[in-house]
Amino acid sequence: MEHHAEILRDGRWYRQAPGWRDLAATVLVLALILVLGSTARQMVAPLGAARQPDITLSPLALPFYALRTTMRMLVAIAASLFFTFTYATLAAKSRRAEMVLVPLLDVLQSVPILGYLSFTVLFFVALFPGNELGPELAAIFAIFTSQAWNMAFSFYQSLRTVPRDLDEASRSFRFSAWQRFWRLEVPFAMPGLVWNTMMSMSGGWFFVVASEAIAVGDLQINLPGVGSYVARAIAERDLAAVGWAIVAMSAAILVYDQLLFRPLVAWADKFRFEQTAAASVPRSWVLDLFRRARLLRRVTSPMAAGLASAARARLSLPPALHGLIGWGPRRRIGDLAWYGLIIAGIGAALRQLYRVAGAELSWGDVAVAAGEGGLTLLRVAVLIALATVVWVPIGVFVGLRPKLAEAAQPLAQFLAAFPANLLFPVAVFFILRFDLAPRIWLSPLMVLGTQWYILFNVVAGASAFPSDFREAAASFRIGGWRWWREVMLPGVFPFYVTGAITASGGAWNASIVAEAVSWGQTRLSAGGLGAYIAERTAAGDFPRIALGIAVMSLFVIAANRLLWRPLYAFAERRTRLD
Repeated sequence: MEHHAEILRDGRWYRQAPGWRDLAATVLVLALILVLGSTARQMVAPLGAARQPDITLSPLALPFYALRTTMRMLVAIAASLFFTFTYATLAAKSRRAEMVLVPLLDVLQSVPILGYLSFTVLFFVALFPGNELGPELAAIFAIFTSQAWNMAFSFYQSLRTVPRDLDEASRSFRFSAWQRFWRLEVPFAMPGLVWNTMMSMSGGWFFVVASEAIAVGDLQINLPGVGSYVARAIAERDLAAVGWAIVAMSAAILVYDQLLFRPLVAWADKFRFEQTAAASVPRSWVLDLFRRARLLRRVTSPMAAGLASAARARLSLPPALHGLIGWGPRRRIGDLAWYGLIIAGIGAALRQLYRVAGAELSWGDVAVAAGEGGLTLLRVAVLIALATVVWVPIGVFVGLRPKLAEAAQPLAQFLAAFPANLLFPVAVFFILRFDLAPRIWLSPLMVLGTQWYILFNVVAGASAFPSDFREAAASFRIGGWRWWREVMLPGVFPFYVTGAITASGGAWNASIVAEAVSWGQTRLSAGGLGAYIAERTAAGDFPRIALGIAVMSLFVIAANRLLWRPLYAFAERRTRLD
């Protein structure tokens, strides 16, 4: 039923008065603006006034802490979206840029959060001396590094698998590159990007302790937030405080799921690539409320019209520049020159690394780091294989049922957001109680948060799978293992590869907090490269921190080059939806 701004009464048209939906939507928007505005003001206050003398374990402080943590995550998500739309687009559109940007993305994904904090926290604190903004930016940047790479990989995968017939149709309508981006490529990528944004938001919770309770050598910074609350609860072995932190985290996830992600999932469903209407679609009470709030729609219509006009604008370069851009050396000569620049850049980086750390390191240190990296590699391979076997069938089952996906969405976000630190008491207790081997039984903590990358991407792929393809398979009576092999697994394979890449990189990252755990004064180490970096970070040993990060980056790049990139190419070649 259509909703009009005017109604017919006694033969005359009258403008409808604002109803309860207008009031509810206006109150909701104003409340969000006030809450976010007051939180942002505290984040830029002078350092002495904004930071509390100590992090209290009182449950009454948790709503304020949860709000501060959520604010940092929202800022990091906004930065991650900007990074995704620029970085991933350039990597997907330019062959030469892809040579650098995709391997660089592998490196950035593999660098652990502690590695970023070790070298960036001092920079941000010095950039804004005496102001809370410096530590806040350091924490936001750390959260950004746990969110951006997954979103960039998802958008890159979508841009590389846009159906050819849609691309040819956009070119036949003479769309400019700008129009093709906003009217074809972004809408096609939106369902998968929304699910990966949810996963990235949850991934920020997984590393919130490291980003808010910053400890690098002698530098100790505790920002008000759930992460610093959990860090103190672990240090004091306060199980009740850990339980309250779980409650606060669950409430925060439920709130932003209802106000942000549930509306986005329902809105993005209209961009599914299919030729028949889906039998059921996801719903959101917030989205329905805003769509039926006439007053809010009237206020925001100029901005919506402006954005629509910007997306339809035929932006192009001045004619004088086309000749300059078209000129250039032959492709082979240009490639050789580009490869030369890449090699020169890598050589300069290695030289700088040797100047910083070479005097204090020996080949024995390299051998130790490489051996620890091999142990972590074995753990990552086994855990990703197990996660694949478990979560791919479950993800397909959930993704093909919109109502079930809607019900499971907040639960999946909570499980993905659950920090491994909160399981340290359980892990330490059972390992000590039953005299278990830490090298084996601490390993599952590595995949606790990263396995959900596979689940979320497979759910996104199954949700975006065209209904007409499913109906065609049903009409041909394709079932059983043949249905999995010929219909569904090829349909979700590009999404799975994206999830597996980010899950494996995330598992390497999670090894920092999973291979060396503490509960009060009790400390257990499983060995491995994560424990190596964590111990060197606590000691402020910057040369060996750099060595551990470099070794981890090499392992991740090798795995991506030898396994995941060939699978990416196979997905582009054989499993496109056209």
